Amino acid sequence: MEFRIWNRSSSVFPKKVHRSELRLFLGKLYFQWKRYLRWLYERSTFATHRIHSDCLEKEYPISIFTHHSPIYRKLKDVPMYLQENKKVNLSIAISKLNGIILSPGEVFSFWYLVGKPTKKKGYLPGMQLKNGSFVERTGGGLCQMANLIYWMTLHTPLTVKERWRHSFDIFPDSNRTLPFGSGATLSYNYIDLQIQNTTKQPFVLHLWIDKDELYGEWKTQLEIPYSYFVYESYHAFCAEPWGGYTRRNTIRRKVVSKETNGMIEDQLVTENIAWMMYEPLLESKETKVSTSG
Repeated sequence: MEFRIWNRSSSVFPKKVHRSELRLFLGKLYFQWKRYLRWLYERSTFATHRIHSDCLEKEYPISIFTHHSPIYRKLKDVPMYLQENKKVNLSIAISKLNGIILSPGEVFSFWYLVGKPTKKKGYLPGMQLKNGSFVERTGGGLCQMANLIYWMTLHTPLTVKERWRHSFDIFPDSNRTLPFGSGATLSYNYIDLQIQNTTKQPFVLHLWIDKDELYGEWKTQLEIPYSYFVYESYHAFCAEPWGGYTRRNTIRRKVVSKETNGMIEDQLVTENIAWMMYEPLLESKETKVSTSG
C-alpha cells in the first residue's frame, strides 16, 4: 500500500473554525442533555446484563475476534504519568464493560455503561485530545478502549450504530500496525461508541489487561459463517489551499464465506479526514511514502 502527498486547488473539507470557550461550553451542555433525554427514551434497547467471568468460557466458547494494543506509547511532550494513569482508568472502565451481553436487537453504548468518569469513582488525570492538542482530563485515555472495541467489531457481524472520528492528526505514526483512522473517539456523553446486534445470536464483550497490554474479544455461542478482512484502500496527505495539510484515507471491509472461501461483499467502512498538526515529509509536490498500516 502506498499513499501520496499532493496539492489541492479545492477541498470539501471545511476551513478550521475557532469558536469561543463560552460557545463550546454551551454547545457541549446542549448535546449532553440531548443525550440524557435519548437515554431515557431508548433505555429499554441498551445492553445492561453481564455474565460472570467464571461462566464466560463455558456459555460463550466461540471467540469471533481478538485484539490487543500497548497501553504505553512514546509520544512527544506527553508525560509518562498520564499513561500510568490511563492504565488505572482503563481498569475501572473494564469493571463496567467486561462480560456485557449484547443480545439480538440490543445496543451497546460505551457511556451508558461506563458512566461519567469522575475522581470520586477513582479515575485519574489522563491525556485527552482537544482541538488539535492534548490536555489533562479526569478519565483521559479511555479512547484506547473505544479504539479496541471498534476495531474488533469491524471483524464481526455486529453493526456500528454510532462512531466518531478524530478531526486532528496530532502525532506522527509510531509503530502503527492498524490503518490510520481505524479508531473511535469519545467525549462524555454525547460523543459515544454504539454497537447494535442485528443478528439472531447473543455476543459477549470480554476485556482484560495483561501486563502492559489491553486485550479484548467478542465471543458468542455459535460459529458465524463469515470472516472479515479490514483494509485501507486509499491514503493521502493533502495540502489545503488556505494552508496546512489534511490526512485522508478510506477503509473498506471484505466479507468472505468460510465455506467456499469466496468473497461475498466488499464494503465501505469509513472515509477519514483529519487536520495534521505536524508537517509531512515533502521531497517534491508529489512524493510517494510507504505506510506502516
